[in-house]
Amino acid sequence: MRLHKGDKVKVLSGKDAGKEGEIITVLPKDGKVIVEGVNSVRKHQRPTKAMQNGGILDKLMPIQASNVAIVCSKCGVTRIAYNIEESGVKNRVCRKCGGDL
Repeated sequence: MRLHKGDKVKVLSGKDAGKEGEIITVLPKDGKVIVEGVNSVRKHQRPTKAMQNGGILDKLMPIQASNVAIVCSKCGVTRIAYNIEESGVKNRVCRKCGGDL
């Protein structure tokens, strides 16, 4: 998966289309990511010993990784390319401007 924790992304489709946020968690096995402030649902929680007070909680749910695009600081929404240096280090770069991501 080309997306990493901490990347700034923009949501391309769904109920939160157009919103931007930072990736909190990456789930490569499922092909999903959890983005800060995106795809929030309200969950009804029953009181338990661990959580004395029940109530309605806001919970962030995963979104399909194909529905988000990485945001370059210079040129905006872009795709990811790889650049392999002579020393063998593999870096992620912007497809538009060639800058490091």
